[in-house]
Amino acid sequence: MHNIPNDTILHVPLPEGQPILRVVPMPSDTNYAGDIFGGWIMSQVDMAGSIPAIRRARGRVATVAVNSFVFKQPVFVGDIVSLYAEIIKVGHTSITVDVSVYAQRGVREGGEEICIKVTEAVLTYVAIDDNRRPKVVPQE
Repeated sequence: MHNIPNDTILHVPLPEGQPILRVVPMPSDTNYAGDIFGGWIMSQVDMAGSIPAIRRARGRVATVAVNSFVFKQPVFVGDIVSLYAEIIKVGHTSITVDVSVYAQRGVREGGEEICIKVTEAVLTYVAIDDNRRPKVVPQE
C-alpha cells in the first residue's frame, strides 16, 4: 500500500448521496513520478462540474474560470475516485460549481479501505447557445 500517514484527519467518509462521477485512474494517467497526473484530475473535475451546470442551464455550457483548485493529497493508480459537484451560485449567464474529490484505496492491496479527500475546486461555467454565445440561465 502507498505511504499514507496514519492521521485520522486524512481519513474521511464519503459525502451523502451518489457521486456525479466515479472513475479509476490507470497507469497511462501517471506523471513521471508514478502519481496520477494533476492535469488528469483537473479534467475529471471539469467534467464533473459541468454535469450539474448543463442540467441547470438546460443546455450547453463552457468553462470560463477555475476560481480555485487545491490538490490536498496524491491520487494513485487503482484508487476509486469519486467526484461530488454542487451548484453554489447562479448568475445571469453563469453557474458556479463546487467540486470535491475523494479517493478510496487499500482494498486491492489486501488492507482496510480508507477514504481521503484529495482535491477541491470551484469552477464557473457560462450557459451558451448554439452559436457559442452566452445565454441567460433559465429560471428553475
